Amino acid sequence: MKIIEENSRSFAEFLHLPNLTTKNHTPDKVDLSADLVKFRPGSDDKRLRLKTPLVSAVMQAVSGVTLATALAKEGGISFIFHSQSVKKQAEMVARVKGYKAGFVESTSNLRSDATMAEALELKREKGHSTIAITDDGTSRGVFVGLLGSNDYPPDSFDQNASIMQYATLSENIKKGSLGIDLVEAYKLMWEHKQRVMPILDNSGRLVHLVFRRDYQEQAEKRNQNVDQDGRLIVGAGINTRDYKDRVPALLKAGADVLCIDSSDGYSEWVADTIKWIKGEYGDTVKVGAGNVVDPEAFNYLADAGADFIKVGVGPGSICITRKQKGIGRGQASAVIAVAEARDEYLAKTGSYIPLCADGGISSDYEMIIALALGADFLMLGRYFAGFDESPTEKVLLRGRYFKEYWAEGSTRANNWARYDMGGTSGKLAFEEGVEGYVPYAGPLDQGIEQTLAKIRSTYCNCGVLTNAEMRESARLVTVSPVSLQQGSFHNILAKDEHTDMM
Repeated sequence: MKIIEENSRSFAEFLHLPNLTTKNHTPDKVDLSADLVKFRPGSDDKRLRLKTPLVSAVMQAVSGVTLATALAKEGGISFIFHSQSVKKQAEMVARVKGYKAGFVESTSNLRSDATMAEALELKREKGHSTIAITDDGTSRGVFVGLLGSNDYPPDSFDQNASIMQYATLSENIKKGSLGIDLVEAYKLMWEHKQRVMPILDNSGRLVHLVFRRDYQEQAEKRNQNVDQDGRLIVGAGINTRDYKDRVPALLKAGADVLCIDSSDGYSEWVADTIKWIKGEYGDTVKVGAGNVVDPEAFNYLADAGADFIKVGVGPGSICITRKQKGIGRGQASAVIAVAEARDEYLAKTGSYIPLCADGGISSDYEMIIALALGADFLMLGRYFAGFDESPTEKVLLRGRYFKEYWAEGSTRANNWARYDMGGTSGKLAFEEGVEGYVPYAGPLDQGIEQTLAKIRSTYCNCGVLTNAEMRESARLVTVSPVSLQQGSFHNILAKDEHTDMM
């Protein structure tokens, strides 16, 4: 038995001490880009980088196609969840890679025999003002027409009537052919006074919709994370069970980076998976691994060939691994210890392996603490689950909107391969996570914009402009429970509390 005498600390137990803010330290000059995979400093190797140091977790309730697309457009990356069939996961990866800026897949679709009542219900469910009408009611059916909010009076129409009574038919709509670029589509929409243009293939099937309002948005988004062909970057999670079948399919679909998703990465199963990938594909395929909490585990995965390493056992908001099994470590303590090992590995080998802090972050300011303590980028679940783009349902509870959220170790997810210890049952022996709700957070781009504004502001307070400078120059102090209490409003009755009390 060995007892490590330390307080197992979380990110919330630290505060920054301000450093000198010079006139050069302004938010517009802060560079939050980060390396995603292993590299040798000073080399000319092409490096896979993040423009925003935020990645979404390998979770059913988080990393779907819509969120992966939106996050890549903001400079981050998603790891599409693997607790599904190989075919379905590969299809999701391919859909993200097939995204073209400004060209969106229609997610509100009906058949021509649908009623206006069905159209209104779909509009309420999806929140979209435009519905595509196809022969089979899918996003890839033969295009029949469009039903927009301007096609029918808001209060005086027959809900039992066919949507074709109000829709604009295909022959009256200017359509684009597959291959048209965004500039030409935008020009044609203006000429024909259309707010939306369907893009069809040679068989007349709907492929994309182009909205006039999106053109300006795309012109303004200069932070997109794209590959050398201009396609969005996307990652994919894998397990240590079916990787020999899953990895080839994901790579064929276009996955840019893989991540072995395991609750405890300090295992021979994880090392064997890394070694097989490197043996089959060499260093052309990048694969991260985890999760770990100490130097021994970091070095084990580094020696196996991991391209980035995830830190964290049990810190997630819906994870109950520590309660169920009594293993883990405070996430701040884990990041500090593993970051020291990462720096020693760099000095010894000349290779830098980025660290991903996975879990234990419940606020924007804790993200900044994690980056200061040594994380290169952050993997977030709860944070992303609240946005419109996450794949879960929005629900109204006690007068407020929330979104569903569940752990991969919950019965609902049944991601037994993530928690597998070499058994053959194919199911969870016991839960290591729960189901719940997170507050609805609105659109992802607006949420990330606010988060990054806070991070940049704090960097300026600390007298730094990059993540590397933050790790080098940050001065942090531990805080007492009273200090934590004083970090929020206190000794007043807040207006929202007063409202709740009425």
